Amino acid sequence: MKARFLNSMQEALGLVRSGQLQQATQLIHQSLRRDLRQGGRAANETNDNVIEAQFVRKSNQPASEPLKPAETAQIAESFEQVAKPSFGQEAQFLTRNFSNEHGSRDYKLYIPSSYTDQPLPLVVMLHGCTQNAEDFALGTAMNQFAEQYGVLVAYPTQAKSANSKGCWNWYKVKNQQADRGEPALIAGLTRAIMQNHHVDSKRVYVAGLSAGGAMAVIMGATYPDLYAAVGVHSGLAAGSATNVIAALAAMRQGSRSIQATGQYPSFVPTIVFHGDQDPIVNLKNAEQVFAQAKQRLEASNDTYFNTEQVTVNPAGSRAYTRTQMKDENGQTQIDYWLVHGAGHAWSGGEVRGSYVDPTGPKASEEILGFFLKHSQIS
Repeated sequence: MKARFLNSMQEALGLVRSGQLQQATQLIHQSLRRDLRQGGRAANETNDNVIEAQFVRKSNQPASEPLKPAETAQIAESFEQVAKPSFGQEAQFLTRNFSNEHGSRDYKLYIPSSYTDQPLPLVVMLHGCTQNAEDFALGTAMNQFAEQYGVLVAYPTQAKSANSKGCWNWYKVKNQQADRGEPALIAGLTRAIMQNHHVDSKRVYVAGLSAGGAMAVIMGATYPDLYAAVGVHSGLAAGSATNVIAALAAMRQGSRSIQATGQYPSFVPTIVFHGDQDPIVNLKNAEQVFAQAKQRLEASNDTYFNTEQVTVNPAGSRAYTRTQMKDENGQTQIDYWLVHGAGHAWSGGEVRGSYVDPTGPKASEEILGFFLKHSQIS
């Protein structure tokens, strides 16, 4: 091959390793066309699979199953071009689709390298407006913690046909009830993963950001027997609005018409993150999420719950006030993190994604840690 072509391939490899797959592909195409115009033999000497190569995350850990052609790993960390891995070699980030009578959604599924025939916990992550599964996975870095703790993570992507901004439609009445609309679709997707993979049915969780956080609250309220705990980042309480105008008003100033406990009587352990400078979803909404969870907790049990609050100003991280409601055994049932100075962004996220605040504290690690302390009671 010509030196110029080889240099271009080296440059393309560097783009791949930095996660810039589209730019790498464009450079490869340009180099091949240039070499053909110059009469070179680069096109014939180059493996045809390069342009449609699979790029998988470097790892020495085993995977659960071989990748299929449509299941290209897309974690923008360190990449290398490799052949399809055989069984038991790599963690995987797969592209999937789920459909039922309530609709169809694409989703990404992270399978950690520790996955075998031993059931693992499952976390369903619901992105915010203008985001998608890949973006949300990058920004939250939840896959990194899932790999560390041995957890499956699913990232459903809202269809643009359902919402032009990619928002989960949490404010529509039909999406605030079990067995209807988006809750039934997300619950169906969750159950399908549980059927097709080794999932611990007692340790299935749901979390989300913004509109996804509001939908996560609804999922916990409408399917308390499915999800063992809920994570809400910059979201709203269940029943905060029933139309677009009310939704916008609730986001600006909190809701004036949150549904009474009677509609959603069951309590699900809840962890809340919210920035006190959030200009998109007012802090009052986090307070209402906490109050709603507290009301359900107290209504579901006659046991005394102890409330503990502490303000921490750690080095290298934003200060935060943490409020915990603990049961008589000292287990935290509600965990509310108010992050001082933070806006509408995932706390402690990675800058490769959107709506992230890398300063911390790390919401993903705290949410996952909270989840793994809770399981469904038989």
